[in-house]
Amino acid sequence: MAAPMKTLKRELRKRIKSVLSELTEASTSTQTSNAVRTLLSMPEYKSARRISVYLSMPSGEISTTGIVHDALKQGKRVFIPYTYKLAASQGQPKSIMDMLELQSVSDYESLEPDNWGIPTPSQDSIPSRANSLGGMGVTEGEVKETAETEAGLDLIIMPGMAFDSNFGRLGHGKGFYDYFLQRCHKSSHVPFRVGLSLTEQFLPSNESVPMDTTDFRLDALVLGNGQLLRAAS
Repeated sequence: MAAPMKTLKRELRKRIKSVLSELTEASTSTQTSNAVRTLLSMPEYKSARRISVYLSMPSGEISTTGIVHDALKQGKRVFIPYTYKLAASQGQPKSIMDMLELQSVSDYESLEPDNWGIPTPSQDSIPSRANSLGGMGVTEGEVKETAETEAGLDLIIMPGMAFDSNFGRLGHGKGFYDYFLQRCHKSSHVPFRVGLSLTEQFLPSNESVPMDTTDFRLDALVLGNGQLLRAAS
């Protein structure tokens, strides 16, 4: 990534982080209720059999607890992010993200928070969890082209630091989601991409997220005021 692009992204993250630090719990809670209600009413969510949901930090983003509970209750297969270091990266990033299956509500409630306060599966449970790209446990970066129905995702619900009206998304700077989506493309299973944004994370219409060629745009964005924005198909 060119230095100016890196700098632009870093400055925007810093600015949004400062805005979010002023946000009250009550505001986040109200915006979460609005956004979750809208997401659960989307036809793409209703018809999805296999979905990926980010598990939220304690503050500074829309909470996904209600989505996880609803999806499991509806009998959907729910996959959650798991990041790990590759044994041998060979032209890949040093750390990558797979989506591993959440087995039940009690499984979800038993997850321990990581350094970010994000609920995370225990190391010893990893080999027994189905991987959204097929098989069990982590992929170690391998992606096989497969037509198997037990692979891929119908819908991926994505977090971000900032979003814009052109469906650009600024992540936390690790590139986990963009690299994961590249791998989905290789496996011929491309999920419908939805972002969840607090109104404070949504940039004014005259401003856009700095994007480069490896960054994926969203198909839809749900805002904390309950508004649903859709990209032109």
